Amino acid sequence: MRRYGLFILASLAAAGAVAAPPAKARTVQIVDIGDSLTAGHGLPANEAFPTQLQARLRRDGLDVRVVNAGVSGDTTAGGLARLDWVLADKPDLVILALGANDALRGIDPATVRANLAAMIAKIQASGAKLLLLGMLAPPNWGKAYDEAFDRIYPDLARARDVPLYPFFLKGVAMNPALNQPDGLHPNAKGVGVLVDHIAPLVARLAASLPQAKS
Repeated sequence: MRRYGLFILASLAAAGAVAAPPAKARTVQIVDIGDSLTAGHGLPANEAFPTQLQARLRRDGLDVRVVNAGVSGDTTAGGLARLDWVLADKPDLVILALGANDALRGIDPATVRANLAAMIAKIQASGAKLLLLGMLAPPNWGKAYDEAFDRIYPDLARARDVPLYPFFLKGVAMNPALNQPDGLHPNAKGVGVLVDHIAPLVARLAASLPQAKS
């Protein structure tokens, strides 16, 4: 009788193990490290790029949290200096959106390349996935500077096997209807355009993470 009872208990335990629902996938942590274009210069916090991106991804059914790690005025050197602090929270995906201020200041493209390469290496070593948002140089520094700067992002993406969105401000730059009066920073509508372009790529990367799957 006792052996029969143990058999019943073992059977019930096995059935419970089979019938248990799968563990819920945890929220995917995304951090967007950048400058004023990320920070949302001139905009309410709820209209900044990371906030609008998070809202879009959640509407699309992804359980994500997008952290705004943008600092207005930041360069690639500044981003590199604070990257360890950003990575300390162990994000699953990092959106790297730096270089605009370097280009505006005419910083040597070789320095920009070295800073971005060091950031990419640190992010990859952390185990996080990475999306690189490219920038283009303004025309005022001359053709040689433009060509050297504009090669940085595609070169690094190829060398380090990193997904690249070639130009962060695609479809928005130089369009007065989509920018604030300074002509440099997108307005809320402009940020919405950026999100429309970039969100599908972020969604694919986020959905590919093991913890994003139930």
